[in-house]
Amino acid sequence: GAPPAGAGCWAMAAAGAIASIEKTRDRTRFTPAWGVTAGVMAYLLNRRERRRRGFSPIILLEMFPYKDENPTLTTPIVTVTLIVANILAWVLVQGAGSDPALQLSVCRLGFIPGYLFGHIPAGADIQLGYEEVCTVGAFPAWFTVLSSMFLHGGWLHLIGNVWFLWVFGNNVEDSMGRVRFLTFYLLTGAVAAAAQAFVSPGSAIPMVGASGAISGVMGGYIVLYPRVRVHLLIFLGIFITTITVPAYLMLLYWVFLQFIGLVPALGREAGGVAFMAHLGGFIGGMVLVLFFRSRRLVALRLAHNLPG
Repeated sequence: GAPPAGAGCWAMAAAGAIASIEKTRDRTRFTPAWGVTAGVMAYLLNRRERRRRGFSPIILLEMFPYKDENPTLTTPIVTVTLIVANILAWVLVQGAGSDPALQLSVCRLGFIPGYLFGHIPAGADIQLGYEEVCTVGAFPAWFTVLSSMFLHGGWLHLIGNVWFLWVFGNNVEDSMGRVRFLTFYLLTGAVAAAAQAFVSPGSAIPMVGASGAISGVMGGYIVLYPRVRVHLLIFLGIFITTITVPAYLMLLYWVFLQFIGLVPALGREAGGVAFMAHLGGFIGGMVLVLFFRSRRLVALRLAHNLPG
């Protein structure tokens, strides 16, 4: 998987944007040097990503959500815990991206569809790279569906995912409660993995990343808070500006990007962004949120004049 933005540039934009935004009491101010750097790198990365995936050189608007106008009534303990768990897994299990820890973690704990469906037996060796061989079967296949949600392929992958989880997860948790939200998060992650496996059931490529589950959170968000205003950084080459749009507009544009990425990826087996996992997680979140939202908590939010 990749950040739920569907492009590597979003995670890079996050790193630059976090450093370049200085929040004041009633406005957001941008430090020019950091802002220009983030914009340039985001533009170049996105152009490279589109060419690598076979996109035509069309211009897609680069957006990055940095906050929403949606206060919470409760402390988002589960959301914060999930963020910490992803960071700890990256540092302690994956060696903060250093080999051999990174390669071994992806091999042993990543989700491999072919292993789950029996096309690849335990103990089989699969090729990860020119000189990298992975022996499948260190853990049960069902367990890797769960473990893969807490692994990442790089720093930018991690940063993009945890940022999206923070922006959208705290409000979804606020309308569900902690236990329900945790269950919802893990279930949508499993749905996302199943969707990716459906289009490539014999794949030997390990899938890692929290983006499937976070896509489910975003699907839940669009059902719960479609009209909440979301603040976006807009990258126009080296220029950066901000706009505020309804959540449904930003999230539907994100879905459009996933379809754009999915089409050239169909019919070929290669590493990269798991677009089908993103779409499957998003749709799963839209459906499951109807069963997991708490009427009591939604009513409490409405009583406090908050979006419900």
